[in-house]
Amino acid sequence: MKTKFMEEKTLNDTTNTTDSIPEDFSMKDAVALQRKYFKTGETKTIDFRIKQLRRLKLALLRNQDNLIMALKQDLNKSETESYATEIGITLSEIDYNIKQIEHWAKPLKVTTPLFFLPGKSHIHYEPYGVALIISPWNYPVKNLLGPMLGAMAAGNCMILKPSELAPNTSRVIYEMISSEFNPEYVKVIEGGVPETTTLLKERFDYILFTGGTEIGRIVYQAAAKHLTPVALELGGKSPTIVDEHIDLTVTARRILWGKFTNAGQTCIAPDYLLVNNKVKQPLINKMKEVLIEFYGDDPSQSPDLGRIVTDNHFQRIKKLIEGDVVVGGGSNEGQRYIAPTIIDNVKMGDKVMSEEIFGPVLPVIGYDEIDGAIDIVNAGEKPLALYIFSNNPRVRKKILNNTTSGGVCINETLMHIGNPNLPFGGVGNSGIGAYNGKTGFDTFSHKRSVMTRSFLFDVKQKYAPFTPSKTSFIKFALKRLF
Repeated sequence: MKTKFMEEKTLNDTTNTTDSIPEDFSMKDAVALQRKYFKTGETKTIDFRIKQLRRLKLALLRNQDNLIMALKQDLNKSETESYATEIGITLSEIDYNIKQIEHWAKPLKVTTPLFFLPGKSHIHYEPYGVALIISPWNYPVKNLLGPMLGAMAAGNCMILKPSELAPNTSRVIYEMISSEFNPEYVKVIEGGVPETTTLLKERFDYILFTGGTEIGRIVYQAAAKHLTPVALELGGKSPTIVDEHIDLTVTARRILWGKFTNAGQTCIAPDYLLVNNKVKQPLINKMKEVLIEFYGDDPSQSPDLGRIVTDNHFQRIKKLIEGDVVVGGGSNEGQRYIAPTIIDNVKMGDKVMSEEIFGPVLPVIGYDEIDGAIDIVNAGEKPLALYIFSNNPRVRKKILNNTTSGGVCINETLMHIGNPNLPFGGVGNSGIGAYNGKTGFDTFSHKRSVMTRSFLFDVKQKYAPFTPSKTSFIKFALKRLF
């Protein structure tokens, strides 16, 4: 079965069909069109999914220069950072999905209990249908196309909503997707809060949202009206616990790299440091040296340091800088530049500890015993990431056993998100659900239970009328079910 737009253009044709869509083409129409196309079953075939993943890869390769330019305009990202954290990692994930998709999509055979024999049991992975993916501005390529890979590999149709706060990147993505994919299959809808609000009134089969916790609650409430399953990738104050048993130089480099990548505008950036007092001052001294190594004597002139996304965010972050500022503290409102800043001797009641920083400001809190650091972590909401720097296995184990977080990196920051074999997601206020690699495929797949039984050996004891002997037989069988 072909719908109107499929008659005009097949998905193997790269001709842009955007112009064929009427001007009054509403979001309701967009969802209805995708639902109609999904029902044809074309997106469910493995061959189709692989072709679309390859098409996305080619589209990304063709548009990488435009995306790098757009990321520079929106966030002042360097070419290297844009490729490493947005484009290159996405290309690698596409290749990984292409290699694994046939294996992922095969029905999974599971054990059938003795009582149900002769029979077979499988789990079938089937796409939900039409998925809505809402992405943030801080990683506007990775955080849109990353979830899209999971939805695409699982065989869904997709509505993509990029952030209006990264308008140049949003426009490039819109043009890239519109020129490569039919809107019956993938459609980008640009705009701000009104457009997102209108989208959320529609009935989707799955919603994945990446952004702040408060907006996540709004998305969750909207999804609940239709009982739509959701994944919420949120944030929070991700702590970094630094033990005394460390390599000082490597620790300083990895913490500052994780903190100041994208000017600190990373949902899993180290939000604050909890440092053993025995190494606190040496670590601060080493971080001062590393900052010069990374960004020079005047970081405002470094081509490798990003800028704050909007004036509002600039003002919000600037107000958090107070107290014992040992590095940085400077800013330039016209350039939305805030210097990489370290604040020592921070107290839990300080303003900088009251909210997720999401900027280039790093508070440092000293502790004497590891239990004190653990208590501070557990006093807050469950974080999206937790970082541990220690070569002491007992310290690592104690922290892991007595805290909760979406993910953990030991002696490193950020890198866990780059492993497609690890799920990426939060817990509690930092999120619901996960994606990344196989987990992304699973997130956008309904796991359908299928049992097949033979007509042989029909157990009559399960049928009425029930007698004491039948009841005894059932009790005996169920006790030995597994």
